[in-house]
Amino acid sequence: MDRRVRPRRLRRDGIRSLVSETDLDATDLVAPIFVDATTDERVPIESMPNHERVPIDEAVPRVEAVRETGVEAVMVFGIPESKDERGTRAWADDGIVQEAVRRITAETDAYVITDVCLCEYTSHGHCGVLEPDAEGDPTLTVENDQTLDLLAKAAVSHAEAGADMVAPSSMTDGMIAAIRTALDEAGYENLPIMSYAAKYESAFYGPFRDAADGAPAFGDRRHYQMDPANGREATREVRLDVEQGADVLMVKPALAYLDVVRSVRESFDYPVAAYNVSGEYAMVHAAAENGWLDLEEAAYESLLAMKRAGAALIVTYFAEDVADRL
Repeated sequence: MDRRVRPRRLRRDGIRSLVSETDLDATDLVAPIFVDATTDERVPIESMPNHERVPIDEAVPRVEAVRETGVEAVMVFGIPESKDERGTRAWADDGIVQEAVRRITAETDAYVITDVCLCEYTSHGHCGVLEPDAEGDPTLTVENDQTLDLLAKAAVSHAEAGADMVAPSSMTDGMIAAIRTALDEAGYENLPIMSYAAKYESAFYGPFRDAADGAPAFGDRRHYQMDPANGREATREVRLDVEQGADVLMVKPALAYLDVVRSVRESFDYPVAAYNVSGEYAMVHAAAENGWLDLEEAAYESLLAMKRAGAALIVTYFAEDVADRL
């Protein structure tokens, strides 16, 4: 050992914070909220402690509570009053997301992002129009090109309601081009798109499907979401979305895919988002409830890792709790 070189010199109090490489701020965080058209009261989400579905009349108070912590942005998910095969409530003018966005933008200063997908709105729980005989044939799932028009209609309806950004999440080939074209033609050429550009078919989504009532009625989503084994494929997926007009590039999930977050950040000069998904949130809570780790410290360290990997913004269910600490 060369005793002249001592890294511990820079770990002492006073100097430690001065040389810290990564900062996490409340303004880096986006808080998901769930607005439910089927209830008149707040409904706890059992698999996601401290989170609830809120009725439309509670949407504004829910966002105001988020804003009080210093978090400035929310992502709105909706649970509709009815579902059908095509998910038509996803683009209804009086839909749950559309009405929630109108109220939130009128009464708060929150930056409002909307999730654009069909899984919460379809009776079968898949992210688009089903291929013929899909229910009985495990090799079939969603008709890609027919789904594009529906996603575009949903995105425009969110823009008309006042959304500040739309975030398509279905992993439908060509979805960014379809949505960008539709937004531009409707006069929303300045509205940004945050693409779920590299979204994996992951085991970490379970609690969200309880929260948003969007679990598939049959089969799974492996034919349109990415294989967890593939890293290089993410670069191809992201490049396509960049070419089609995406403004922010999301990797989902986050913790098990930090290598992908880093790769996207190094390969593309665009803001990168990481989605700290429901399963990641739930497992930290479960371990903390058993006394196996410190909830606050583990949550903070998890988000710091995402920021260090290259995420400019983080969608996380820990947003409010960590923001209070920050």
